[in-house]
Amino acid sequence: MTQTRILVVDDEPKLVRLVREVLTATGFAVLSTGRGASAIEMVAREQPDLVLLDVVLSDASDGYTVARRVREFSDVPIIMLTAKAREADLLRGFDVGADDYIVKPFSSRELLARVQAVLKRARRDMVTPAESEIVCGNLRIDLARRRVTVGDREVHLTPTEYRLLHELATQRNRVLLHEQLLAAVWGAEYRDDIDYLRAYIRYLRHKLEADPANPRLIVTEAAVGYMLVCPETTD
Repeated sequence: MTQTRILVVDDEPKLVRLVREVLTATGFAVLSTGRGASAIEMVAREQPDLVLLDVVLSDASDGYTVARRVREFSDVPIIMLTAKAREADLLRGFDVGADDYIVKPFSSRELLARVQAVLKRARRDMVTPAESEIVCGNLRIDLARRRVTVGDREVHLTPTEYRLLHELATQRNRVLLHEQLLAAVWGAEYRDDIDYLRAYIRYLRHKLEADPANPRLIVTEAAVGYMLVCPETTD
């Protein structure tokens, strides 16, 4: 069986050494670089299964720039490493396509849990869906090709945005609890991370709604959850 390969992008040698020891002991193959430009080239050339990307790098690129560039050609899962836990930093990471984040300092157990959870979600995304298409008003989701359109406009979604929309769409016209969505999209260990969910609902609304400030497609059930509202079809 081919080893799962993880690219570590960080310019702190001690941290890279620690991460390498933890991941290789668990059976992962580890690549590393401390430069943003090199990281982008390595993602394209080596096609790793996951990227651990520090927000602060010593060269001209920062982690946000690297993630944005990588998202132009790859859907590889990205976990940001940051010394900050502010909501603005979290949202900025999600906005450039990050799948998760880990705040420094972190334990070996937390690192492995996050890595395994993100890899599990990525593998689940590769499963061919039973349905071929979901239509919700002028929203159309081509499940086989993972293509989303609103009217004649194709909408690009990040992998996490797509997972969230898929979960809402497969149970359309039903209120899904915050905890239910978090467990289904991110994993059971994320049930309390409501900030994740709020951020991605906001992104989906900006991409799918005619008026994101007054959503009619993805509606909020206050203090409970969210629902994708679709017109009932008749034969």
